[in-house]
Amino acid sequence: MLQNIVKFLCSSVGSSVSVTNITDYINNSGRSITQKTAYKYVKALSDSYLFYPVERYNIKGKNLLKTLGKYYTVDSGLRNHLLSATNTDVGHQVENIVYLELLRRGYRVTIGKLDGKEIDFVATKQNTKEYYQVALTALDERVQERELDPLRRVGDNYPKYLLTLDFISGDYEGIKQVNLIDWLLAE
Repeated sequence: MLQNIVKFLCSSVGSSVSVTNITDYINNSGRSITQKTAYKYVKALSDSYLFYPVERYNIKGKNLLKTLGKYYTVDSGLRNHLLSATNTDVGHQVENIVYLELLRRGYRVTIGKLDGKEIDFVATKQNTKEYYQVALTALDERVQERELDPLRRVGDNYPKYLLTLDFISGDYEGIKQVNLIDWLLAE
């Protein structure tokens, strides 16, 4: 049961997850688990620092939301081993790397929600905030617009970043596109 939950969380890195999702997954695979038991497993995995739970933050209402947070793994190598080579979702792996780096830099990290859109990370340290969108590439104009739109909707003047693996940088109405590797090496 534990291994199934770990695999579910590993395959869901960067995606919204609820205890209901987990119990449905387990129950549909032919095993049986209650939400209470699934919650205890997930809490134990978080308490042991194998997974980091990340809450959603309502940017307009300035409050934490109770449901559909995300989980990031402490060890991408373990994730890759458990999921085998068939799961090559590099985008979520990159998002996991950014999350861990923000933690390392001392930020409190949440997922931003604004007007039905998601901002990958709202990073808060003392009295400042930074907003981050993470994408493998933003060379396609549709992808670039999809990633920039939520950041444009934020009504404050805190720094906003689009991190990609593209070897270009840019400034879009105050939103800085930065190469992920350069960003990782900058601090």
